[in-house]
Amino acid sequence: MKIVKESGFKFTEYSSKEELNSEDIRLIDMAIDAQKSSYSPYSKFRVGAAILLENGEIVQGSNQENGAYPSGLCAERVALFYAGAKYPNIPVKSIAITASFNNHLTNEPVPPCGACRQVMIESRNIGNKPMRVLLAGQQKIYEVDDVTFLLPFNFSSVNESVI
Repeated sequence: MKIVKESGFKFTEYSSKEELNSEDIRLIDMAIDAQKSSYSPYSKFRVGAAILLENGEIVQGSNQENGAYPSGLCAERVALFYAGAKYPNIPVKSIAITASFNNHLTNEPVPPCGACRQVMIESRNIGNKPMRVLLAGQQKIYEVDDVTFLLPFNFSSVNESVI
């Protein structure tokens, strides 16, 4: 039997940070600040991530390139892995992601890569709570209520039954 299904999700688009609450503005500002520690001599593409944990702590991460590509690591994974090591089992409430090229914030929000989306979902599943995602550029900001919307067919503990 053939079944056609549709998958989609709603997200909110803002035209400036000023439309957000103070917590989200701070998180985006910290993601922009995190770009300062980016090691990106090859691409000149700096990415910053800031994670708000349920206990109120904010953890930052930046992309770290390596001449032996692809040995580097994305900002999102740097921040999430640090948060997991320093604050194990504390759920992630929100993550903000920003990017710059040649020291200018991108006009459009830059979404996380597939590997980062999978790690974000794993972190979300550890905390067993939705993880909000804020993607910020100069001209707009996207707010996604839960990271699972960014990778609907993810590899997670749900798939353990087939392994």
